[in-house]
Amino acid sequence: MMRKILFTMLALAAVLPALSQERFVGGDISLLPSYVENGAEYYDHQGQPIADPLTFFQQQGMNAMRVRLFVDPSQAPEQEKGEGVRQDLEYVKRLGKQIKDAGMKFMLDFHYSDSWADPGKQFTPQDWVALDDGQLAERVHDYTRDVLREMKAYGAEPDFIQTGNEISYGMMWGERGAAEENLLHCWPSSPEANWARFTRLLVQATKACREECPQAKIVLHVERVSTSQQKDNQDYAALKNFYSQMAAAQIDYDIIGLSYYPYFHGTMEELEGAIQYLEQAYPEKEIMLVEAGYCAHDAINGTFDYTYKYPVSDQGQANFTRDLIAMLKQHERVTGLFWWFMEANEHGLDWNTERVTDAWYNASLFDNHTGRATSALSLLKDFLERGSTDIAQVETPQSQNKNNHWYTLDGKRLPSAPTAKGLYIHNGNKVMR
Repeated sequence: MMRKILFTMLALAAVLPALSQERFVGGDISLLPSYVENGAEYYDHQGQPIADPLTFFQQQGMNAMRVRLFVDPSQAPEQEKGEGVRQDLEYVKRLGKQIKDAGMKFMLDFHYSDSWADPGKQFTPQDWVALDDGQLAERVHDYTRDVLREMKAYGAEPDFIQTGNEISYGMMWGERGAAEENLLHCWPSSPEANWARFTRLLVQATKACREECPQAKIVLHVERVSTSQQKDNQDYAALKNFYSQMAAAQIDYDIIGLSYYPYFHGTMEELEGAIQYLEQAYPEKEIMLVEAGYCAHDAINGTFDYTYKYPVSDQGQANFTRDLIAMLKQHERVTGLFWWFMEANEHGLDWNTERVTDAWYNASLFDNHTGRATSALSLLKDFLERGSTDIAQVETPQSQNKNNHWYTLDGKRLPSAPTAKGLYIHNGNKVMR
């Protein structure tokens, strides 16, 4: 028994130094180069100029950034180009390398579309629409492989890879403009053939990720986190169905990615309910909030008004951020928080000649009127701080002998007995399930 305990202690000792890097916080900064190049003026909260926003983010304690990738954004509708669709491979390689050179982790978000991909639109890239299902699956694999090879060669190898963006209802439904009945959605009520096609595409995407970037973690990203605002998600039915389909198809992934915007997804308690279900049902998976946001000025029209608790103001955004972080830190499996479009900043731009988008975004972490960082920006680093309930306080192997908890080999306590096959620590022993 002593030899087992010693071996377990050594195994834990090897990974405990890495636990400070277990959590990741930052944002999606997919338009940062465009803002900088067009002359946006960035300031800290006190009004001091920011010479390099990426360096500033790092100084504020952030350690990871996310960037979206479109297949061929030149074929996107003009309106969507005006919303910020421009991230082709060359653009993303440059920004990815800047992130890596800054010492941060890099999340690559494959959209597998020429433009925005979300629950309302998941259109097949225009150059791929003539392919049959088998050819499309092969193209997804080869495209993913080729992108990752180029990223690695450029010095921009991703640490996290999203194989699709907000794919709650599938992806690559068919050609933009096709009749609704001809699009291959994956709603909970959709034919199993649609789900089989979708998971076949995911199998090829994740296969290419493992082949080219075996150290990277794969993220499956959905946004069905509300029971009040999403009518097909009563008792999280759509969320449960999605990850059940992934399990049945044996999709290879590491992280459950979620979106949360209160004006679309309701209260924070609803988000926490989704997290509680996921950590119980899939204790072997990490959970990341890969998109989040709340307004500091000028409300965003949505389906839910949270201003009764969080006014649309600098302080309201800060209070929302503080409460969100406090809630997320109660859940050991939650390892990431990314604020979407945090870099949006219209201050200093010539709106007639140098604007980046055709409309202001009001949930960024900079005030469009002044260019100053909002109070919430400096709070994000609190997600990385550890308290008495966090995993850094993991029990020693001796104390594990006195309870019935299960642990992963990197010292993370699971909320219940694991259901996935693998090697775990239980009662001070390594146990194969």
